[in-house]
Amino acid sequence: MVLVAVACGLTGALGAVLFRFLIRFVQALFFEGADGLPALLEEGIAAEAQDPLAVARELPWYWRVAIPAAGGMIVGPLIYFFAREAKGHGVPEVMAAVALRGGIIRPRVVGVKAFASAISIGSGGSVGREGPIVQIGAALGSSIGQMLKMPPAQLRTIVGCGAAAGVSATFNAPIAGALFAAEVVVGNFAVAQLSPIVIASVVATVVSRFFIGDHPAFPVPTYELVSPFELAPYMVVGFMAGFVALVFMFTLYRTEDLFDKVPMPEWSRAALGGALVGVIGIWFPNVFGVGYSTISSALESQLPTMLLGALILVKIAATSITIGSGGSGGIFAPSLFLGAMTGGFLGSFIHAWFPEATASSGAYALVTMGAVVAATTHAPITAIIMIFELTQSITIIPPLMAACVVSTLVTTYLHRDSIYTMKLRRRGIDLYEEEPRNVLRSLFVREVMDNSPEVVPADAGYTEVVERVLGSEHTDFFVVDRHGKLAGSIHLRDFTRMLVEREALMQLVVAGDLAEPNPPTVTDADDLHLVMQVFSGIHAEEIAVVDVEDARKIIGSVHKRDVIQAYNQEVLRRDLAGSVSDQVLVASKGQQVALGGGYVLQEIMPPARFFGKTIRELNLGAEKGVHIVLLRKLRAEGGKPAIRVPEAGDLIEEGDRLVVSGTRPAVDSIDAL
Repeated sequence: MVLVAVACGLTGALGAVLFRFLIRFVQALFFEGADGLPALLEEGIAAEAQDPLAVARELPWYWRVAIPAAGGMIVGPLIYFFAREAKGHGVPEVMAAVALRGGIIRPRVVGVKAFASAISIGSGGSVGREGPIVQIGAALGSSIGQMLKMPPAQLRTIVGCGAAAGVSATFNAPIAGALFAAEVVVGNFAVAQLSPIVIASVVATVVSRFFIGDHPAFPVPTYELVSPFELAPYMVVGFMAGFVALVFMFTLYRTEDLFDKVPMPEWSRAALGGALVGVIGIWFPNVFGVGYSTISSALESQLPTMLLGALILVKIAATSITIGSGGSGGIFAPSLFLGAMTGGFLGSFIHAWFPEATASSGAYALVTMGAVVAATTHAPITAIIMIFELTQSITIIPPLMAACVVSTLVTTYLHRDSIYTMKLRRRGIDLYEEEPRNVLRSLFVREVMDNSPEVVPADAGYTEVVERVLGSEHTDFFVVDRHGKLAGSIHLRDFTRMLVEREALMQLVVAGDLAEPNPPTVTDADDLHLVMQVFSGIHAEEIAVVDVEDARKIIGSVHKRDVIQAYNQEVLRRDLAGSVSDQVLVASKGQQVALGGGYVLQEIMPPARFFGKTIRELNLGAEKGVHIVLLRKLRAEGGKPAIRVPEAGDLIEEGDRLVVSGTRPAVDSIDAL
């Protein structure tokens, strides 16, 4: 694992360096034309992608619109036809790969993500490079692990090594890179997982420093805490940073929903988004690219207060449009940008009101950068350490911790998900949801209820009751009054004892006299765990199901045998959909589950040409000799993922997974599409 971690660090750092060079190349091509290429070649591999702000200011307004639109025209088809998981900011896809696919990431993601994100950023898209580098590093790590046929538990850690290498190489921050991978991607701080991640992070930092130098992502002015009482305004700023983060998160995904409704091909929407970002850039060219030069200006207190406030709104809009329309890029740099603008804006007023007791607006911009990152990612430890590594100042720790913790508390209190898990939840993936350990707690009365219980009127004669009992397969009979309300129940075992005295009772009693009053009842919303608890305290085999709003209105019954059968079916379903499918889910290519006789079982990601077609239309059995055994629907009803046996009319959608069986060559031919 140490050697693999070193390899991940090397490849992750080289991937990050090459990706940054690719951004600079695309940027020179789009914004500077032929004049920018000689300077790029002179700088070499260490070329640093700068914000296109200075160049954009010199361009006519129509070029500011045309350049991002042209970038979108390339990015949209590239993602749609080659690797749809390269769409968006990348980190959620890595998290899903670790949690759901045992660390499996398709190797093609490296190339598609690199080119798509480089074109998005280089052409002026309002996104960051950190998310793509995380996905690129994670994909490289996954490829190494798959080549070595590592088991799923170790493959997840290797993916974290690649992600840590990407962050470390980008920010020149090895501690923050390791913590980000452990806190966000892997979600585990155990020594077995953290040690390789730390090694990969250190190696990546050393390699990146060799190529691009030992300097932070952007220069940070000297920081000092002017007064102990200044912690209070820092906490207020952290509180406001939490709300800015929430606005950013919800705007981002609402914009994505709006673009989904645009009546045009999905692959063409990125061009529309690029054009809209270009329109914003006519008046606010600061939104183009990663925005580091604007952040640096805010940290040095060089931007007017009103411009700082305006840039908060336009950056949220520009980033939401870029990603929502189908562009590719990260949200880490936009979060830093929003934090710097928010802190600079609020810090200007705070310093104006309390000039002797507070630092300049640049200090607030610096602290709030970390606060917004902590709020959007729900990773305060990573945010604190990252800002500390950028400043190398111990005095920043107290206000930074206060602001980051407050902003994270605000967002987690008002919304459970981070900006990463929010994307996954929208696709029906809940990384934190666990299946109930008690099987019966996940099953409900309405699923096994008999809608036609044996109901006997209370005034029915003894002879009629006997005829009902002899002609029914039920063991319990529910007696209702003249208003149809439950009055009691008659159990078969008790009734058979009365048959000895049937001659005497025939003319004397009615059903109401034979019934046991106040029988136990349940509602259709109760789970079967409660039902079995009720059964354990009575000798009846059947319980009346009553209306939730009217405890005496009988709407059905639930039989003990049906509860036991539902339990057995659920256990079997979990064995099939859990044990088998999960083993396949975490298996790498070439590690299929052997069924004997040359047949294998494997879970695959359906290719794009399967989307929108039914299983009947695909006809894989006849065309490829492959049968779909299980269907994992990530967009099931209720927003929760479901695994079930497919039907011919089931539609294959993006995000679905297919568990297929067939000969090894046949399955490989499908998986390679």
